[in-house]
Amino acid sequence: MITNAENYQQILNSICTEIIAPAALDADRMGAFPEQSIAALQGAGLLGALSAPEVGGLGLGLKGAAAIVRRTAQECGSTAMVLCMHYCGTAVLEAHAGTEIRRAAAQGPHLSTVAFSEAGSRSHFWAPTSTARRDGGDVVLDARKSWVTSASQATAYVWSSQPLAAEGLSTIWLVSAKAPGITVHGPFDGLGLRGNDSSPVTADGVRVPESAMLGADGKGFDVMMGIALPIFNVLNAACSVGLMEAAVTRTAKHTSGTTYAHLGSALADLPTIRNYIARMQVKSDMARLLLEDTVAAVESARSDAMLRVLECKASAGETANEVLDIAMRVCGGAAFRKEVGVERYFRDARAAGVMAPTTDMLYDFIGKAVCGMPLF
Repeated sequence: MITNAENYQQILNSICTEIIAPAALDADRMGAFPEQSIAALQGAGLLGALSAPEVGGLGLGLKGAAAIVRRTAQECGSTAMVLCMHYCGTAVLEAHAGTEIRRAAAQGPHLSTVAFSEAGSRSHFWAPTSTARRDGGDVVLDARKSWVTSASQATAYVWSSQPLAAEGLSTIWLVSAKAPGITVHGPFDGLGLRGNDSSPVTADGVRVPESAMLGADGKGFDVMMGIALPIFNVLNAACSVGLMEAAVTRTAKHTSGTTYAHLGSALADLPTIRNYIARMQVKSDMARLLLEDTVAAVESARSDAMLRVLECKASAGETANEVLDIAMRVCGGAAFRKEVGVERYFRDARAAGVMAPTTDMLYDFIGKAVCGMPLF
């Protein structure tokens, strides 16, 4: 268990090397939730990266959370995405939940996630079509959530609905994953991030107390855009950067160790191969530097912080695809085999572009921001 936040990276590195890396293969091959990896991170206290020390968290801020997701993604994209969504959820809980829930999320018994995306509004996650209505002393929720990471493994969902009574686009709730009326339509069997347990979830007459409301009625948009979106975009970008960095390392290792027997030379002896690897490195570094600048902008409340938040996910997601395309090309036929490893990162990297806000939507937002137009 981490007791000194300053040494978390050393402990994280040990967990990544000894537990997450070996478990990543089964998570991908079998589409299995990385339970052992999450348990190890929980046992070390790393699920509390964004939680305050007063509730047992590490208080590492966005910079620390991004570093954890990035390092984890170098070994397992699925584990990194589970972490990303947990941190998004805990950030909302930190702002609006009671001490008991905050402590559980910080110390690990409570695995959090967000349930914003819906079949009705698709990637326009800020405009839920699900409903909330009073019935006696309860609130009744009905919804069709299109994708929820950790859907069957999370303790509870940070959940969006239309407002209960107030004006506005949405209201946020804390909904137990075991509540009667909750159905997870899994398991997940996808192209990449195969262990992240991302499945549709429906709510059919789910009852929650009105005290489950996180923030004010009708103010869900503010929670989404002020808390969840910046954290999600930054940590999603951190995941993409980690995948790129792993691809560079694996590609360099493969080309340095693969030889032309009749020539007595390695693939890396070819200038063309080194040129491709250099491009991978440069692209990865550029994405990492934009990520780091985004974190600095957010933490210092710079005037360009929101622009950077929009840019970092779009840039990292697209660049990861470019880097992994090169990795597959350089490693050739061997890249299609599991043991080289780059094909897993190639598949995992594809997810960022379609996770709301999608890359195309982010480019529209960025264009609006640059042109001085309102985003919504």
